[in-house]
Amino acid sequence: MEIHTVTENATEFTCNAYLLDCERPVLVDAGTMPGVEDVIAEYVDDLDAVYLTHQHGDHVAELDAVLDRFDADLYAYGDHPRRTGGLTDGEVRELCGESYEVVYTPGHADDHVSLVGETRIFSGDVVVYNDGAFDDGSFGRTDMRGQSRERLIESLETLLDRTPETVEELYAGHGDVYRADPDSEDAVRDVIARALERAERREPKYPEE
Repeated sequence: MEIHTVTENATEFTCNAYLLDCERPVLVDAGTMPGVEDVIAEYVDDLDAVYLTHQHGDHVAELDAVLDRFDADLYAYGDHPRRTGGLTDGEVRELCGESYEVVYTPGHADDHVSLVGETRIFSGDVVVYNDGAFDDGSFGRTDMRGQSRERLIESLETLLDRTPETVEELYAGHGDVYRADPDSEDAVRDVIARALERAERREPKYPEE
């Protein structure tokens, strides 16, 4: 299986949308990049399903275009008019032959989930590696209406508790993909722990907050 960031050449603000390229391809989030469905078609002929980490605009603006092009199933925690099925905390989903636990991780968004496997995590915006605020472990903003720093802290604690030691890769909604260096002791769990420690300071993430 290969994983492609199909929004990497976007010129507008977008999330990272990840295509899991396998016999039954899966997309995690859709992003805002016009034509993302064409980029997906460069890699695969069909798309089995789209999984949403949450439904903020930067993650779903091009969702209809993707679903229209591929007639894929849609799985999300929150309600959506085109949702095929829901996601429940603690359930296990098979994506490209690998098992991922759905972990409910609100705070940045009420409908936020992360997908936690044995070797990688799709974390959405609850935790990212770098985003301009911090370079080696950051967290989703919580200063907008409907968001909660306290709830996000709880979600980071939950995510850390439910992340196996074997996880080596972090695919976040923004910033770079993080891959643990085998020559370093800095694991994905350490990145999450740093994000948690910073969130627990309860200081504004950005100067304008």
